[in-house]
Amino acid sequence: MALGLNKGYNIKMNNSDKKIERITVLAKDFTPAAMEFHKKNMSSKGYRMEGTIVPRRFQIIEGVDDAKDLFDGEEYFAVTFVKE
Repeated sequence: MALGLNKGYNIKMNNSDKKIERITVLAKDFTPAAMEFHKKNMSSKGYRMEGTIVPRRFQIIEGVDDAKDLFDGEEYFAVTFVKE
C-alpha cells in the first residue's frame, strides 16, 4: 500500500503478514538505556536491538497541527528493541 501525501512524498507500507513488534525505551542517561536489553533478558524473548542509542528530542503531531515537543523538549536516550 502506498500513501500519497500532499507534499509529494510517497510512503510504501509493508503488507507482510509477519507481525513486527517494537518497544522503545527512553532514559535520561546512556547506561540505563544500554543495560535494559540485558536487564530484561530481551534476547531470550526474541528481541534484538535496532539502530543506535542516541539522545533524541521527541515531538507529537495531532491532526494537521504543527509538531509539539514532548517532555518539555528535553532529550532522552532512546533504544528500540525489535521482535520479528
